[in-house]
Amino acid sequence: MVKLHRSVDTIGGQLRGGAISIGNFDGVHRGHVALLAELRMLANELGGPAIAVTFDPSPASILRPDKAPPQLTTLSRRSDLLLSCGVDDVVVCHTDAKLLSQSPEQFFQQLVIEQLAAKGMVEGPNFYFGKQRAGDIRALEKLCAEHKMRLRIALPQGDGQGLVSSTRIREQLAAGEVKLANESLTQPYRLAGQVARGAARGRQLGFPTANLEQIETMIPGPGVYACRARLESGSVLVAATHIGPNPTFADSEIKVEVHLLDFSGDLYDQKLEVEFVTRVRGVMRFSSSAELIEQLQLDIAQTRREIS
Repeated sequence: MVKLHRSVDTIGGQLRGGAISIGNFDGVHRGHVALLAELRMLANELGGPAIAVTFDPSPASILRPDKAPPQLTTLSRRSDLLLSCGVDDVVVCHTDAKLLSQSPEQFFQQLVIEQLAAKGMVEGPNFYFGKQRAGDIRALEKLCAEHKMRLRIALPQGDGQGLVSSTRIREQLAAGEVKLANESLTQPYRLAGQVARGAARGRQLGFPTANLEQIETMIPGPGVYACRARLESGSVLVAATHIGPNPTFADSEIKVEVHLLDFSGDLYDQKLEVEFVTRVRGVMRFSSSAELIEQLQLDIAQTRREIS
């Protein structure tokens, strides 16, 4: 039975002596899939487990907290996606000042050799490790050769838009291009939050919304989106999600408001996951409630068409 190891200190013998890949793996996109396929093949050749090693929190959030990019996945979601790509387990390195101060050689010796006893590694050509990212792929090749470990370099994956990367996916989400972002991801982009009480304007208009707070991952750019909403009960419902300010009511606060189609009930304080399919329109200001209601009806009709 697979499970998530939240600390390298809990690693048992069954996870040692295989093939590993180390990375942030944020979003788990098609580039990661190609790398993990190489990892699976190498692990099979070596007769050991295929282990994905990731970090929590992300190194950038400690090294550059004011410039760290927003996360595309929570640790739990990232682990689920990695496991769905065929790895045997996910090992999480707790990121702290001590870890980030290690030289490339120290990092390799402690994690790769002592803790995981790896026999092989798979990384991309832009892999960096150790203090101030001093170790590159050439340094890794040298260390693997010294320890008689096999190393494979996975080729980057591209499409008509360029190389697939977490950075590009963030740019697409910020622009509201969730459909394009989804083409690079292994599963549609998803965020989760806690349902909180709002101003109840939607309910007064006949379109009640679940207002999400405590969102840990990146929120797509302003607009109305056709989505699937996943409830704690396990139900999956079609939803029209409004992200951004509400200029009609002179409300400049950025909010995530989810209108669940064909649903009535109380979701306050429950967790709600929202899976994005496509953008329906941008944020608009309406001159009257009647004009707003007419547009909401159009939004719902288009959402149903998009997710039929």
